[in-house]
Amino acid sequence: MVTLSTTHEESAVGVLDASQVSDLRDLIDAHLTMPFPFARNPHESEAAAGVDAWLRAWGLTDEPGVATMIARTRPAELASCTSAAVDSGLLQIVANQIAYQFVFDDRAEDVGRYSPGRLVPMLCESVAILRDDRPPSTPLGAALADLHRQVRERCTPAQAARWAWKSREYVHGLLYEAVAQAQPFPLRRGDCTSIRSLTAGVEPFYPLYEAAQPHEIPLAELHHPAVERLTRLSADAAVWTADLFSAVKERRAGEMINLALAYQREHQCSLQAAVFLAVQRVNGTIEEFLRLYRTIEPELSVAGVGYIEGMIGWIRGCYQWSRTVPRYSDVTSIPAVP
Repeated sequence: MVTLSTTHEESAVGVLDASQVSDLRDLIDAHLTMPFPFARNPHESEAAAGVDAWLRAWGLTDEPGVATMIARTRPAELASCTSAAVDSGLLQIVANQIAYQFVFDDRAEDVGRYSPGRLVPMLCESVAILRDDRPPSTPLGAALADLHRQVRERCTPAQAARWAWKSREYVHGLLYEAVAQAQPFPLRRGDCTSIRSLTAGVEPFYPLYEAAQPHEIPLAELHHPAVERLTRLSADAAVWTADLFSAVKERRAGEMINLALAYQREHQCSLQAAVFLAVQRVNGTIEEFLRLYRTIEPELSVAGVGYIEGMIGWIRGCYQWSRTVPRYSDVTSIPAVP
């Protein structure tokens, strides 16, 4: 049952009756609409072992805190939940990429938190690898170069080029995030969601779902306005769902680029009320995705449908993974009602 508090802080913001749920995760589960059934890839354990070996090979787990972070983040589990239908080889690339992005993202936060300019060498190395195929100069750059190699071996040249371009957008987004974190005034919600769409790092995976199809997707389908809109909607729905569960962790860390925290700043309300508002935003995004997909699906090829199914995997998979991953376990420490 949803009730409206009469306090100033919660005015016009829905919150749950305490008798219905116990903690913030329950609140999310009670109100988030997820029309896509959960699924897991049967090669998950193999991918997990592969991720550990790949990170060790490039020296990334030798760095302080990385091994613990990977254990709490479970990149192969997220790959399995988002990419349940792909073959073992492609699943390994997805899992390696997820692990790399978590390492890269955490490093960028640490380096750029107080001085965005300190991020420039790290980001420039990544762009040079992705755009110009320049040799790496750091272990993290070497891992990215190897990931780029894996993608080019599996994908067509056009698919690999789209992967590199979308990956560069992700790199640029981390600089925007660092600038936003360093500024002395609160970030507006629209600016927050714009940056979040880049730092989410979801769209770089979509060319891999092109490669998973039995034949190449016709360019007329790939660049159809409806398909491009579905791309944006699915990435937003996926990452905003993760934001619901990560809000407690990120608030404690002083982070700003999170949908629920953006609602909290905008409405000056409790975290519970802000999460409820963010859930409604996610639900509306998923509803729009479904309406648009039903409209365009009859016009798509088998490959086009498979590509959209890959997008759906990220919507359901982020929810499935976020609920139980240790990285976001703080969500259960907050009661459902302030």
